[in-house]
Amino acid sequence: MSSSAAHVLLPYASASAEACQAALAGLTLPNLGRLLAHLRPQPPVLGDDYTLNPPHEQALAHTLGWHHPDGTPLPDGQLPWAAWQANVRDVPCAWFHPCHWQVGMEQVTLQPVDALQFSEAESHTLFAALAPLCAEDGITLVFERPDRWRAEGEVLRGLACASLDRVAHRHLHGWLPQGPAAPLLLRLQNEAQMLFYTHPITDERTARGLLPINGIWISGSGSWHGGTPAQPWPVTQPDTLRQPALYGDWVAWANAWQQLDRDTVPDWLARIERKQTLHLTLCGERGYQSWHYDPSHRPGLLQRWRTRWGQSANPVSILKALC
Repeated sequence: MSSSAAHVLLPYASASAEACQAALAGLTLPNLGRLLAHLRPQPPVLGDDYTLNPPHEQALAHTLGWHHPDGTPLPDGQLPWAAWQANVRDVPCAWFHPCHWQVGMEQVTLQPVDALQFSEAESHTLFAALAPLCAEDGITLVFERPDRWRAEGEVLRGLACASLDRVAHRHLHGWLPQGPAAPLLLRLQNEAQMLFYTHPITDERTARGLLPINGIWISGSGSWHGGTPAQPWPVTQPDTLRQPALYGDWVAWANAWQQLDRDTVPDWLARIERKQTLHLTLCGERGYQSWHYDPSHRPGLLQRWRTRWGQSANPVSILKALC
């Protein structure tokens, strides 16, 4: 981590699944406890498991200063990640993610392509097949990378979509797009399913024992108007906990937390020892909380007492509150 002021934003620091709660209870995170004892907490931002944007996206949007002119947050599901990432201003955008829809007896589960051996050539081929259908509805499709294509068009304005992180490996009931353009997008999703189902790539993948790419998921929707971050700090977002959390592998998640505490958190502690500013945000599935260290700020009595006597905060109880 550089010597400049830094913001560490950690997604999936906790989760609400019972198995995660059990794993969390057994965690020992001594370095995180010592770190939190040095930091000044800010009030937690708490919600529920059903916001379209998970807490780590909400926290990053807050850091970037995304809000209405009156200071109120942007609507849930309309954080303009696609437009912001591409630096496209004042044009509604969204991401189209090719994916596998696993159809069960009564429900549909979404599997992203990150573990499906989906090649760039296959992605380009399906992209080329879908783009003309999108154009008929006033949507321009732009290839960004194999696992996501950017959609642009006025018809996307006001569209609210669930983040891919909310639906990956989960049932899709209740998570479909909302807003004025929702009927058009739902129809386009159905057309993509039919198009991909009959595409030669599906037979080729099936013959190789691979799951077909049989649909798209829409996320990152919104219009970005430019602007600079509210806090001019470089944001580091470790991805260590994300994959095991999305796959529900809580043993691997707990091991990743232990490794993070052993190998990475000491670097954050070293910043404080060097009297360098540090901003830390821990994100669960229902909320997030931030802590701040500013060498020019006089700590409170409890914080001074903890620092003097080498006391630690209780990280597990803090993480449970964000589940």
